[in-house]
Amino acid sequence: MSPDTLPKTTAAPTAAEPGKGERAHSRARAARRRKIVVGTARALLLVLVLGLWEVLSRANVIDTFNFSMPSKIWDQIYTWITHGTALGSLGEQIWYTLYEALLGWVLGVVAGVVFGIALGRITFLADVLGPYIKVLNSIPRIVLAPIFVIWFGLGPASKVASAVVLVFFPVFFNAFQGAREVDRNLVANARILGASDRRVTLQVVIPSATSWIFTSLHVSFGFALIGAIVGEYIGATKGIGLLVAQSQGTFNAAGVYAAMVILAVVALVAEGLLTFAESRIFRWKPSESDS
Repeated sequence: MSPDTLPKTTAAPTAAEPGKGERAHSRARAARRRKIVVGTARALLLVLVLGLWEVLSRANVIDTFNFSMPSKIWDQIYTWITHGTALGSLGEQIWYTLYEALLGWVLGVVAGVVFGIALGRITFLADVLGPYIKVLNSIPRIVLAPIFVIWFGLGPASKVASAVVLVFFPVFFNAFQGAREVDRNLVANARILGASDRRVTLQVVIPSATSWIFTSLHVSFGFALIGAIVGEYIGATKGIGLLVAQSQGTFNAAGVYAAMVILAVVALVAEGLLTFAESRIFRWKPSESDS
């Protein structure tokens, strides 16, 4: 029998592709289970801490005059929501503080990105301004809040200024480092293709530094809130910081903690929005479950 007359066998179907799909599905299920477990553990920890705080307060183990108790804090928040505060409605106070923090955050981010990219790209500028940047960064910026109140008064301008100086430096250093870490081969290829310095900066450097900049945004918004609150605490006509100052002045511990809870909720919402924006912008990046 010649080789041409031998029966031809077909290759058995490989199970590699189905196996790969099953592994991906299994990883996705494991990631969902872990997310549920982590969320449940966080909720249980919060309930445990608040419950223990409430029980110890009612048993007079914890001094409620200084530390209050969760039920009184909730009552204070409910009173502010339903009847308003001595300064006006609670929503007005939240918006006033949020406006100052957002405006200071935007101005601080823009200034930090511009100066960071500029100094990261221009070595001479970095050499000249570097020592001054370090000196300014070494100054405790919270102590500038009283000076801003003297300069700009009790209005929102002094709080915005406090937020700007707190936001600027973390954004600046991340943008500066991101500009310095750009792949030199990308810059060289862009120049070979005839790109000018402006196009290299806009189309190569800034996109490459975006992940560095976004890393600083998560932290910097919290700093903006701190700047607005500290400025309001020192001197203001409205805002959550003024609520804290008034509650402290009347020895209302529940009011102080209630204001802190409101600020925490605002910060968490802002963090969630930033995370969502980052996930939309960096959709091309592989997720942790894919690695």
